[in-house]
Amino acid sequence: MSFMPSVLEIEGLSKVYGSFTAVRDVSLRVDPGEIVALLGPNGAGKTTTIKMIMGILRATRGTARVRGHDCFADRAEVMGHVGYVPDDPVFYDYLRGGELIQFVGDMHGLSSEEVKERSAPLMERLDLGDALDEFAVNYSRGMKKKLGLICALIHRPDLLILDEPTNGLDPFATRTLHDLIREVAGQGASVFYSTHLLDHAERVCSRACILHEGRLAAEGTLEVLQQSLTAGGSLEDVFFQVAREGGADPTLGDEPS
Repeated sequence: MSFMPSVLEIEGLSKVYGSFTAVRDVSLRVDPGEIVALLGPNGAGKTTTIKMIMGILRATRGTARVRGHDCFADRAEVMGHVGYVPDDPVFYDYLRGGELIQFVGDMHGLSSEEVKERSAPLMERLDLGDALDEFAVNYSRGMKKKLGLICALIHRPDLLILDEPTNGLDPFATRTLHDLIREVAGQGASVFYSTHLLDHAERVCSRACILHEGRLAAEGTLEVLQQSLTAGGSLEDVFFQVAREGGADPTLGDEPS
């Protein structure tokens, strides 16, 4: 049997600010084709974890690797494998939407023809084509999210990382986003995203990781988490059970060996 290495591997990841520990000894992995939701209340450490994966923050302890590359030390190499949409995308003031897409494509070594071929279907599906001649700084939040998603997908990454991806999106764009997430995973890439919307996570993810006070409190497939923690309840039931108990044993969510 051939072994397929994980796309994302996190081991003992921690981030400490003085006396405050934002993320505490988190270990998890995301395999090819998986859609993994990172859940937790405000302040649980979701965005801090994602920023360490992206190399924006240096971990105090532990490691995060994408395709075997250290996310901080090898950040330039990692960026070739990752597409990232932050909760609040920020773009250069002096570039229009279409120019930003071309700029990102150039950074990934794509020709103008490749950029147009890859971005055109996404622009049509996300209904962004009419705004490409506008300066992106003037976009609404939802439009910035759409533009960020196109830029994140243009190089066909191995790992798509999304931080609260549906914030600012209308229901039509949200459905398109979910469809794109499934398609990306269906093509063998991985998706790792944080969200507060448990029904959305339940709809699209294959596995969930729940952070509580900076540590991984529960992790596993939805079916296993629901059976282990709430006797068949919903993902929302699992989430509140973990929050009430101050964090469950994360091994409860493991698949049977």
